[in-house]
Amino acid sequence: MTLTEMKRLLAAGDIQLTKSLGQNFLHDGNQLRRIVGAAVLTPADKVLEIGPGLGPLTELLLARAGEVLAIEKDLRLVEFLRERFASERSADLLIGTVDGSRNLPNRSSAFQLLHDDALKYLQRERRDWSEWKLVANLPYSVASPILVELAQALVPPQLLVATLQLEVARRLMSTADDDDYGVLTLLVQLRYEPVEWFKIPSGCFFPEPEVDSACVVLKRRATPLLTGDGPAAFEKIVKRGFSQRRKMMLKLLKQDWPAEKLGGAFGQLQLSPQERAEKLSLEQFVALTELLLTPG
Repeated sequence: MTLTEMKRLLAAGDIQLTKSLGQNFLHDGNQLRRIVGAAVLTPADKVLEIGPGLGPLTELLLARAGEVLAIEKDLRLVEFLRERFASERSADLLIGTVDGSRNLPNRSSAFQLLHDDALKYLQRERRDWSEWKLVANLPYSVASPILVELAQALVPPQLLVATLQLEVARRLMSTADDDDYGVLTLLVQLRYEPVEWFKIPSGCFFPEPEVDSACVVLKRRATPLLTGDGPAAFEKIVKRGFSQRRKMMLKLLKQDWPAEKLGGAFGQLQLSPQERAEKLSLEQFVALTELLLTPG
């Protein structure tokens, strides 16, 4: 879909894009193909797409994957997509509403289109995503919470390929002591390994966003770093540690953990009592979590 075609379709449907929904549609064919290529799709793959817009990425996903579930919040675009892909692979379309009620197809289909708020859907539908890949141009206003929600799913997707703000991309790919390192980095990297990322020029979108963009690729870890109560405790430690970035982490954690327990854990890990959260690596946060959860 070229920029000219995109503008024509929007005009024909009398669709005015809404800034509050983060509607900046990627139209550049080279970038779209690059994103799909990064997902390494096969006919056996199931793909989750959030914010399909007018469907230029959806079209490429349907050509390569065996199943696509697209979630779109804007009803005008849902109606457009329903008409556009009505005959795609003779697919049934699953059309739902934001309140969660849905009309289910009579049989399984290659393409499912859901009208819903994606973040609320992920919070509401606790499903097994283990066989799925996220491939999406995420609405920038909710990109971070969507990725955290997927990363914290009981069984998260095997791969995340997401276009988002460059600033968020840097946070996702950063390491300890980087300026962009923080809560988002750790909550996502606990379950995912950063693979690659690449910038996407603003001119590849319509309308052009006011911020720079990038696509990130993150692969689910083969072996979880923490299990059981570990992930919840890890999140609590990370959020408390970064709640006041310039303060010593040990003092902050005393709000939730006994001073003696903390002192012993910091000693075992050879961490200075004056250390700040931004200096600790993912592995050190994991080790700290395990020590604090150890009885005694």
